[in-house]
Amino acid sequence: MRKNSGVFYVSLAILLLLVLVGIVIPTKLESVTSSLQAYITDTFGWYYLIVVTMFVGVCLYLLVSPIGRIKLGKQEDKPEFSRPTWLAMLFSAGMGIGLVFYGTAEPISHYVISSPTGETGTDQGIKDAMRFTFFHWGIHAWAIYGIVALCLAYFTFRKGERGLISATLKPIIGKKANGLVGKAIDVIAVIATVIGVATTLGFGAVQINGGLSYLFDIPSNIISQFLIILVVTVLFMISALSGLGKGIKILSNANMILAFVLFLLMFLFGPTLFTLNLFTDTLGTYLQNLVRMSFRIAPLSEANRSWINGWTIFYWAWWIAWSPFVGIFIARVSKGRTIREFVTYVLLAPSLIGFIWFSVFGGSAMWLEHEGIATISKLATEESLFGVFENYPMSTFVSILAIILIGTFFITSADSGTYVLGMMTTNGSPNPSSRIKIIWGVLLTAIALVLLYSGGLQALQNTMIIAALPFSFIMALMTISLVKELNKEIKEHKLVEPQRRGA
Repeated sequence: MRKNSGVFYVSLAILLLLVLVGIVIPTKLESVTSSLQAYITDTFGWYYLIVVTMFVGVCLYLLVSPIGRIKLGKQEDKPEFSRPTWLAMLFSAGMGIGLVFYGTAEPISHYVISSPTGETGTDQGIKDAMRFTFFHWGIHAWAIYGIVALCLAYFTFRKGERGLISATLKPIIGKKANGLVGKAIDVIAVIATVIGVATTLGFGAVQINGGLSYLFDIPSNIISQFLIILVVTVLFMISALSGLGKGIKILSNANMILAFVLFLLMFLFGPTLFTLNLFTDTLGTYLQNLVRMSFRIAPLSEANRSWINGWTIFYWAWWIAWSPFVGIFIARVSKGRTIREFVTYVLLAPSLIGFIWFSVFGGSAMWLEHEGIATISKLATEESLFGVFENYPMSTFVSILAIILIGTFFITSADSGTYVLGMMTTNGSPNPSSRIKIIWGVLLTAIALVLLYSGGLQALQNTMIIAALPFSFIMALMTISLVKELNKEIKEHKLVEPQRRGA
C-alpha cells in the first residue's frame, strides 16, 4: 500500500529537526524541555488525573455492560493467537522494560527517599510505597492502553476502517478524518509514539549499562549506551524484518519465560513469606483507596504536589505517549476477541501480574533496607535491581539473566514500535514494507541517543510529558467516539444479554 505521504514526511521532518537540535544545542534542548515539562505538570496535573480516571470508568463499564458481547471483528472471525501468546505479546509491548527498570527502584524510592505520604523509613512507609507503586502500574495504565486499542480494533475489524488513529474519530469529525485534520491527528500520534518508544529504549540502554557497570565495571556513560543501543538496533531490525508472526511472537514468548524464571528465582531466594503478606495487604489497600488516589492532587501541599508531578503525572504521561504504539499493536493482535474478553485480559490480567512482580522485587528491596542488611536506596536507579540480587544466592547468574531479559524486552519494544510506526505511516497497512520499518527503526535509535546525550533520564522524561499532552486530547475524543458508536450499534441491533432460562 502507498505511503500516507503527508503523515510520513511531516512526522519525519519534525523528528529529524528534534534530532538536529539535540546534536547541535543539547543543553538548550534540555533547558527548554524542562521548562515546558514543569509548566505542563503544574497547569494540567488536574486534567491528567481526571481524563485517565475517565478511561478507567469507561473500560469497567464496557466490561460489565451488554456491550461486552460485541466482537472486535465480524461474528465469524477467530482469534489469530492463543490466549497465552496473546497475553505475552501485549504484556511485552505494554510494560516490558519498565517493570524491570522500576521493579526495585520505585518502591525503594517511595520507602526511603521520597514518600507519597511523608512516611519514609517506617513500617507504614513500606505499605504506602507498595500501594502507590500498584497505583502507577495497575488498571489506570492498562485502561489508557485499552481505550486506544479498543477504539482501533473496533473501527478497524468491525467497521472496516483503516488502522489509523484519525479513522476512529469519524463519528465525531466525519469526512475531516480523511483530510488535513485527520492527517494532523495522525502526525501527533506518530510523534507521541516515537517519543514514547524512544524514551523506553533509553531506559533500557541505561539499565543494561548499569547492570554491566555494576557487575563488570564497564563505564556507565553515553559511549557505552550508544554501543548498547547500536547492538540492540541490529538485533531488533532482524526481528522486525522477519514479520509479526515470527519475530515478535517468538520474542514475546521468550520474554515471558525469562521473566517467569527471574521472578521464580527472586521469589524463592527472597523473603517469600514477607512478599506474600505484602502483596495481599497492598492489594486490599489499593482497591480500598483507588478512588482517593485517582484524584489526589494535593492543592495545599507543595511537597506532596511535587511528588505527584514527579511520579503520578509522569506515569500518566508515559502511558499516554506509549498508547498509540501499544494500542495499535494490541488492536492488531486482538482481532476476533469480544470486548468483555479484551477488557479482562488487557485491563485486569496484566495489572495482577505487575502487582505480583513488584511485590516480589520491590518487597525484597525494601526488606533488605528495613532489616539493615543493605542500603539499596544509595544506588543509582539503573543499578538498584542488581544491588538487590547481590544479597541473594546465585547473584551473578540472576543478574546476567536480568540483563538478557532487559535486552529481549528492548528488542520486542523496538520491533513492535517499528511495525506500528510503519503501519501508521502507510495508510494503516497491516503489513508495512521493510524499508519503512528500517527508517523508523533508525530514527527511534537516533532520538533515544539524542535525548540521553542532551540530558540523560531527565530529558527522556521531560520530552515524553510534553509529547503526551496533545495526544491526551485526541484520546478523550476517541473515547467519546467509541461510546457513541457502540451505543448506536446497541440500539440498531437491540443487543441485550440473553435472559436465563426459566427467568
